[in-house]
Amino acid sequence: MARAPGLDPLGSRDQRPTWDSKLQYLLSCVGFAVGLGNLWRFPYLCQSHGGGAFLIPYFIALAFEGIPLFHVELAIGQRLRRGSVGVWTAISPYLGGVGLGCLSVSFLVSLYYNTVLTWVLWYLLNSFQQPLPWGTCPLDLNRTGFVEECQATGTVSYFWYRQTLNITATIEHSGSVQWRLLACLAACWVVVYLCVIRGIESTGKAIYFTASFPYLVLTIFLIRGLTLPGAVDGLIYLFTPNMQTLQNPRVWLDAATQIFFSLSLAFGGHIAFASYNMPRNDCEKDAVTIALVNSMTSLYASIAVFSVLGFKAATDHGRCLDGNILRLINEFDFPDQSVSRDNYTAVLTQLNATQPERVAGLHLEACHLQDFLDKSASGTGLAFIVFTEAVLHMPGSPVWAALFFSMLFTLGLSSMFGNMESIITPLLDMGVLPRWVPKEVLTGLACLACFLFATCFTLQSGSYWLELFDSHAASLNLILFAFFEVVGVAYVYGLDRFCDDIEWMTGRRPGLYWRVSWKAISPLLLLTIFVAYFALLAQTPLNYRAWNPQYEQFPLKQEKSYPGWVWAICALLSSFPTLWVPGVALAQLLTRRRRKQDMQQDMCLKLQDSGVC
Repeated sequence: MARAPGLDPLGSRDQRPTWDSKLQYLLSCVGFAVGLGNLWRFPYLCQSHGGGAFLIPYFIALAFEGIPLFHVELAIGQRLRRGSVGVWTAISPYLGGVGLGCLSVSFLVSLYYNTVLTWVLWYLLNSFQQPLPWGTCPLDLNRTGFVEECQATGTVSYFWYRQTLNITATIEHSGSVQWRLLACLAACWVVVYLCVIRGIESTGKAIYFTASFPYLVLTIFLIRGLTLPGAVDGLIYLFTPNMQTLQNPRVWLDAATQIFFSLSLAFGGHIAFASYNMPRNDCEKDAVTIALVNSMTSLYASIAVFSVLGFKAATDHGRCLDGNILRLINEFDFPDQSVSRDNYTAVLTQLNATQPERVAGLHLEACHLQDFLDKSASGTGLAFIVFTEAVLHMPGSPVWAALFFSMLFTLGLSSMFGNMESIITPLLDMGVLPRWVPKEVLTGLACLACFLFATCFTLQSGSYWLELFDSHAASLNLILFAFFEVVGVAYVYGLDRFCDDIEWMTGRRPGLYWRVSWKAISPLLLLTIFVAYFALLAQTPLNYRAWNPQYEQFPLKQEKSYPGWVWAICALLSSFPTLWVPGVALAQLLTRRRRKQDMQQDMCLKLQDSGVC
């Protein structure tokens, strides 16, 4: 078949490396897409947005936003065989800023993403002891009692906020570097460097383990979780549909953004991975397969997580009942074992009817299983507080803790491969360093720069800064870059030309679903998401929740406003990557205008020499 009338791929002129096998490529894309968000954000969104009803907007967003955009990135990377900067510069020099913006976002995300792996590594190292260190409060300085802050907050929260982060009470007080976290951060970057040192040649080997191990551990947790008491309650709570929540626009916005970030779109990593494919690879089949695997993984993880959280809720509910039962037995001199969890409600109802004053004086806790199931969390709150507390209740808790945090580490490490490829591949394509400099040196310099910039997260105020980066560095920028990507392909590169390329690569011309999605639905959907997300952020006050032992309502977190200089940093994080787009376009425009003027001057000089001008 004749070559499609697209741009001449760089791969036709150089010896670009290729994947050893199709499985390596698929696992790398799955590893990049399936990250920590699948495990600790999707279950929370599903639980808090109507259970099974949330899946309706989720799969609609997958069909008309996630898969079409994913197909664009895989196809354009495979066809042009370049990284994000090279791809968009080749399509149009005016779009070169999109590639540089993607590179900038990948750099910023890598800084704090690997810091999360630092915390995971710290917990993993502390899991190899019995009892687990977050299971008991430490003694005070006099060794006559327990630390007061730990008694007020609980052992799990104390270990996280004080013994791990040693957090300050305000973001304005940076505190000192936590050397144990700095050592773990260095170890994490060394591991990342050793895995990405030779690009896909080395990550392709490591990905076999890092992409498959989380599924093994998830399966183990699922089997164990389903055998625990309360697991069924957790799953019923998770998936019971509440169709009324679909009337809330926030549910649809969260579904769309979850699909977007879960697939790791607009980072440039998938473009880089696809650029190492053979040109005739079936990228359409890859896009659909990987996107579906990613979504099924989110559902699979939700079942495993909420089976364990259901067990935790049932355990806490039982302890609450036991405390109330003990008060009733002591107050009314009942024989031991005369009041059980099964007959507690009946006994309490009878006592309320006969002796309500005495019962009211006991100040019994309200023990409702639903209240304990409601105590779910997302992000670091799920991983380092809720789930770690659930592990404490499981027999053989150190084993389960080690499995859980090793799963998180490998899950995050696979995503870091894609993040680093999003940085290194464009730098190689741009020729930042001379060609005689080994790739290992460029990779090492990139990892070293990331490590040095990320040391700010090891300060006592580091978690506040990480939360700020997570909220402002990527979200709006990525949505905007994705919009430029689909518009650039459909309207600048040309949809017919793009379809010709796909037909040449796969042997099939994209159908009506693909063409309509790329031409209209996906751009409009992304533009709507961007406007809605921007409006949501504009209405949300720039506050953060501080861990302050001196707060009157401690252990509740204290709501504080960011100081003015932090507002400026937020604005810089939100706008800096996007500024590459108009900046590069303006530079190209001025360059072309200057060249045109130079050509006119040269022409005029030649005409003057000939006596015409």
